[in-house]
Amino acid sequence: MEESIQRIRENIQKVIVGKETIIDFLLTALVAGGHVLLEDVPGTGKTVLAKSLAKSLSMQFSRIQFTPDLLPADVTGLHYYNQKQGEFVFRAGPVFANVLLADEINRATPRTQSSLLECMEEGQVTIDGETRRLEPPFFVIATQNPIETAGTYPLPEAQMDRFLMQLAMGYPTKEEELQLLDRFLTENPLTQLAAVSGREEVERLRQKSLSVYVHPALMCYLLDVVRESREEKEAVNGVSPRGSLAFLRAVRAYALVKGRNYVVPEDIKDLAVPVLAHRMVLARSLGGGKSKQQLIRQILERVPVPTEDWNV
Repeated sequence: MEESIQRIRENIQKVIVGKETIIDFLLTALVAGGHVLLEDVPGTGKTVLAKSLAKSLSMQFSRIQFTPDLLPADVTGLHYYNQKQGEFVFRAGPVFANVLLADEINRATPRTQSSLLECMEEGQVTIDGETRRLEPPFFVIATQNPIETAGTYPLPEAQMDRFLMQLAMGYPTKEEELQLLDRFLTENPLTQLAAVSGREEVERLRQKSLSVYVHPALMCYLLDVVRESREEKEAVNGVSPRGSLAFLRAVRAYALVKGRNYVVPEDIKDLAVPVLAHRMVLARSLGGGKSKQQLIRQILERVPVPTEDWNV
């Protein structure tokens, strides 16, 4: 087990009760160099989880509260005329950070949402024809409420595909909620949270994940799952080749988070729904029929799992 990953996990758990799987998925996305969309009803801890991760890392954190009147320049920054200097100067927007919390991202207009596309995919911002690099690592955690639709703008498929994972927090069990009430009885533990890792360590973990071994049979298994999504009758589009590459990055990072230097079939099964489901486009509108998550689970049941020795 990587000590730094364990330190970050334990630090987050000082605030977040339970949700071990969600925390591991979040750490996986961080190590894989991807971004996460947390989608759930209000009050389930999405923002607190994002803040707990950011405070656990001694990196620059920024938060954007997305609203309908938010402009692209409010996200990326803009050039303005400085009368004292007698010239135009650049004022960086909140996107120039290492960890960016995009709160209620679906409340902004599509034009403002699209201002994040270049940032998330290429790690850079182009303003007035001038390209500025974002200092790595750059990690976006976006939240949205799937229930409330008034005053919201659904994320387009192009933006959904930029997220490595789509996760749902879910309600805690009774025992977890009792523990949560007890933990927040006298003070908010988030205010006392200190950083336990930094930029250099995250970059080291990202490089190390690239050396995680994937058996050729598991590579074929991963690809079989992806290709089966393209044959699904209820889907207009299955998972793209970009989704295949994201899936591979995610399972290698997940193996590292789990303390292994090789991938096992369970890694692929665990990550299939959060990595692949949101990349599918169904042939029907919301209503009857199966959900994207159900379709991916059925695909996992259909595709045979290879049996080998997965170690190097």
